[in-house]
Amino acid sequence: LVAPLLRVEPVAADLAGSWGAVIITSANAPGAIAGHPARAALSKLPAYAVGRRSAEAARQAGFNEVTTAGGDVRDLVRLIAERHADAAGPLLYLAGEDRAADLIGELSARGIAAEMHVVYRAVTAPFPPPLVAALKDGEIDAVLHFSKRSADNYLTGASEAGVTAQALAPRQLCLSAQIATPLHSAGATHVAVAARPDEAALIDLVS
Repeated sequence: LVAPLLRVEPVAADLAGSWGAVIITSANAPGAIAGHPARAALSKLPAYAVGRRSAEAARQAGFNEVTTAGGDVRDLVRLIAERHADAAGPLLYLAGEDRAADLIGELSARGIAAEMHVVYRAVTAPFPPPLVAALKDGEIDAVLHFSKRSADNYLTGASEAGVTAQALAPRQLCLSAQIATPLHSAGATHVAVAARPDEAALIDLVS
């Protein structure tokens, strides 16, 4: 059952500049600039993606030279430092309005010039009726949480729909320990965290 609890909206941004490369930490970022006047020029630059999903989204958006890190920001910073520390221009970070890490600060500490431009925001969406019905009927065996924001929204949506107990009963499978925190705090007793912060490791928890 696919039940998006966030709706992604593009944010107008001035992306003009002489950039050395593009940084992508979310699969939402490439799509957010699909209609931007600078997209064609940006897609010709090297792109550094935090993980497999963001890399695939970048390729689908027309980026030809995409290098993928191991799935978290620390791996991404290390990759950029190894591959592009001598860039002729600053790196452009296509970011969301809400971010879990200070990527620009991490790069700056390594002497790498980068600028962040917010190109999308995630807007909270309520529980869709099929999800409410499935929880009430006990048809959900596990819930996959890909971000702390969506985990928070899951708890908020459950409360607003009057199904908090039913929502906490299934296994809660989380991409990282940070994502698991609000679920633990809410009283969920069947919480598991992926061995690595990537989609493949999260899917491994299902089996």
